[in-house]
Amino acid sequence: GGTQPLLKWASALQQVCEPTWAQQLLQEMKTLFLNTEYLMPFVLNQCGFFLYYLTLASTDLTLAVPICNSLAIVFTLIVGTFLGEDVGGKEAVAGMALTVRRITLCITSSVRTPWAMRLEPQPPRKGQLQSLNQNGKLEASRA
Repeated sequence: GGTQPLLKWASALQQVCEPTWAQQLLQEMKTLFLNTEYLMPFVLNQCGFFLYYLTLASTDLTLAVPICNSLAIVFTLIVGTFLGEDVGGKEAVAGMALTVRRITLCITSSVRTPWAMRLEPQPPRKGQLQSLNQNGKLEASRA
């Protein structure tokens, strides 16, 4: 997310003007990929995409997607601010705060705490039968 403002800034450094659209396209590609100020953020962006892909492949999607996308927005706003872009002032700061709060809620809701695990019903051990007591709760008894 933080490389987007850098790519935008580096791509606006040089303007190319060619007579045909094909020559224009080739000249722009040549200019961008030979420009280290553009190439470094581009390579970093591609590494970030690879890390995003690995994260999606190895973790729970309901947790990874919101966190990755939200952090991309936050880092884009932070880097854009350092580059002097107008990112929205107080509204952007409030949005970042709400986004960080959302990420925190996603993480805390997915973590199983030890006290929550003790409240979950345990499967019966070998040799035990389960029956309902008068209150409707399961009880284990010896067979």
